[in-house]
Amino acid sequence: MFESIRRARLQREGLSCGKTRRKHQEGDLLDEMRTHPAGTVGAYVLFFVGIGVLMRLGTQVEAGLPAVTWLHMLYAAAIGFAMVVHERVALRHDICDNGVLLLVLGTIFTHLALVVLMLDLSFSQSWGKTLKAIVLPHAFGPVVLSVILGRRIGLFGAIYATLFGVLVCISISAPTYMATSALLGFTGVLLTKHVRRRNRLFMAGLYVGLVAMAYSLLLHEAAGVIMEERIGRMVGLPLLIGIVTGMAVGGLLPVMESVFGVTTDVSWLELGDLNHPLMRRLSIEAPGTYHHSLVVANLSEAAAEKIGASASMCRVCAYFHDIGKLSKPEYFIENMDPSANPHEDLTPRMSALVIIAHVKDGVDLAIKHNLNSRIIDVIEQHHGNSLAYFFYRQALDQKAEVERLVKQSKAKEDDVPQVSEETFRYPGPRPQFKESAIISLADAVESASRTLDKPNASRIETMINDIVQARMMDGQLDECDLTIAELARIKASFAKTLLSMMHGRIKYQKAIEAKPSSQQAHVRDEARPVLVGDEETEASAKIVEASFSSPGPAAEAPVKKPRSRKSPPASAA
Repeated sequence: MFESIRRARLQREGLSCGKTRRKHQEGDLLDEMRTHPAGTVGAYVLFFVGIGVLMRLGTQVEAGLPAVTWLHMLYAAAIGFAMVVHERVALRHDICDNGVLLLVLGTIFTHLALVVLMLDLSFSQSWGKTLKAIVLPHAFGPVVLSVILGRRIGLFGAIYATLFGVLVCISISAPTYMATSALLGFTGVLLTKHVRRRNRLFMAGLYVGLVAMAYSLLLHEAAGVIMEERIGRMVGLPLLIGIVTGMAVGGLLPVMESVFGVTTDVSWLELGDLNHPLMRRLSIEAPGTYHHSLVVANLSEAAAEKIGASASMCRVCAYFHDIGKLSKPEYFIENMDPSANPHEDLTPRMSALVIIAHVKDGVDLAIKHNLNSRIIDVIEQHHGNSLAYFFYRQALDQKAEVERLVKQSKAKEDDVPQVSEETFRYPGPRPQFKESAIISLADAVESASRTLDKPNASRIETMINDIVQARMMDGQLDECDLTIAELARIKASFAKTLLSMMHGRIKYQKAIEAKPSSQQAHVRDEARPVLVGDEETEASAKIVEASFSSPGPAAEAPVKKPRSRKSPPASAA
């Protein structure tokens, strides 16, 4: 309310247009809940209450099963304590907030609920004890967690889904259940590395089904009950369950991503469409920025691959990191008309404000077009709170000039401008995660590479080292979790990618337009460039040959026979 009153007052005074800029992450209460310890405790309490309910339901799928006792509850409490310790010690950085924790616990609970439902169905169909253990959807939870949060979390889910599943499915032999659940759950995690297409989930389900089918045959044979089950049911059901599991995960992924605010590689590839309205606008209204964004995407994607970060996320976020320049594209050097520099009519402070504003303008556009929250984070963080050094240096020079005039009594003390470093700094925040830091460095490196004269490997590496060192000294990398070893790999990747982008071209000999037909073969050898394997060389050779094959007046013109080149004598060499 007070903000609206202040804005109305400024509007009456002509100091505000009355409009409010869109903000990223407006829900302070929600942000507090995602990190508050009470939210963590609440998530675990709900999970353990749900496990108790499932244990009770598991005793009711078949008549005559023993009821849940305090001993079973003690077992569940011991496993729960181990799970909490495992998560807090080994996965503290992977499960970074309560939202991710709720996703992990909710997936394990859903997995066990599906196991109970399938177990009830198997008893109603009077399947054998061995088949009952195999037809359960053991791979569902591990595959979901592996695809969304990574294979480390997938293995975590597979371990504790197996341990809690033993207590829930007390009608099945504990060794049989543990062996089957561990085998199929870990197989699902193994097959879900770099899932970038939804059909990979179907194939993962198919392979899990094939493993379950082979294991079913071996298990029935070892138990001596292979003749008691129909071969079609014994083989077909495990395969069918595996395929249905893969298809179910593919269908549920968009829902889970939307509910929990996470994004998989599959969705990142879908978001990386260059036909997005903002990218189309960028290519038309700010073509220099568009090309810059594509190069930054290539640099950051290659660097992310080197350190195990999300390469797909880096590429997509790099596409959109400079969309704020659409507000005033002509004020940025990559889009600027060389004959008309708009900054010549502005003070350094005003120029810096225009340049710095592209961050807030980008956030405004991203929210308006409902872009992914990670993209908005990168837009906010890709400059951190770094200094717009060019205009800051220009302001200091102007201040020094006015002070010199004051000493010469040609100006007044009041004319000396006040230059504050904070005025020339971006609003921040600094990069908070690896992908944001990579894009921030790639943005600076790509911009600086345009100033290199005759770039080579040594100059490129020196430039990259200077930029990274300056960012570290300025504290721009203090809040992300990049290590020194990872920075070294990132710099090496930048150097390799830039060197391949800025490679030179050989100078081809000028093609002779006309030669007599009797000397065509000899002239072709003289006019052919040296590197025959290169694509441009082959194209040049084809042009030369085409000029000889087409008849015309020039083809009859006499040509002086080139002199033979004699090798120098040994003494001269």
